Amino acid sequence: MTYTHSITVPLSWNDAVQNTREALSEQGFGILTEINVRATFETKLGTEAADAVGDYIILGACNPSLASRALAAEPSLGALLPCNVVVRRGPDELETTIEAIDPQTMVQLSSNPAVREVADEADTRLHTALARLSKTQK
Repeated sequence: MTYTHSITVPLSWNDAVQNTREALSEQGFGILTEINVRATFETKLGTEAADAVGDYIILGACNPSLASRALAAEPSLGALLPCNVVVRRGPDELETTIEAIDPQTMVQLSSNPAVREVADEADTRLHTALARLSKTQK
C-alpha cells in the first residue's frame, strides 16, 4: 500500500522548499507546522545522524475549509491532520524529493461519505500542487 504521492525534481534544496510552499498555498493550504528533521537530529542525535538523513523537513499543510468539513463529519480525524508534506534531499543527491500524504488513507480508516468527499478534494489539490512542482525546474 502506498500512502504518499511522490515526485523528484531537479531543484536545489532551497528552491524546492520555497516552490513547495508556493504550490501548496496556491491550492489553499497554509503551513501550520514545520519540523526540520535534520536540525532535530543534529541537536538530539549528533552530526552523524543529521548528515545521514540529509536535508529533510516536514510541512504540516492545512486547508482550513477542508479541515473544517472533515472535523464536522468526524471529529476524531483531527488525529490525522494536518496533511504532512515532506521535502527531502539525501547528502549525495542532486535532486529533491517531495512527498505528500495520500488523503485516501483517511477513507480507509473511516466509512463516512463526507470524509470521502473531503479526501477526494484534498487529493485533487495535492496532486495539482505536485504537478506544478514537477513542471518547475531551475
